[in-house]
Amino acid sequence: MNIGVLLLIIVGGAAGGLSTIYLLVSFLGTLGYKIFRKVKYGASLYD
Repeated sequence: MNIGVLLLIIVGGAAGGLSTIYLLVSFLGTLGYKIFRKVKYGASLYD
């Protein structure tokens, strides 16, 4: 294969993987923060 195509595949795959990891970490962080506020302050999970 052409080196340019391989480079494009690697960069595209890395961008997709990093964005997926970022979304997963953000989702878990937000969920953890909401549960923490629910336990500590009795706040609603839907605010």
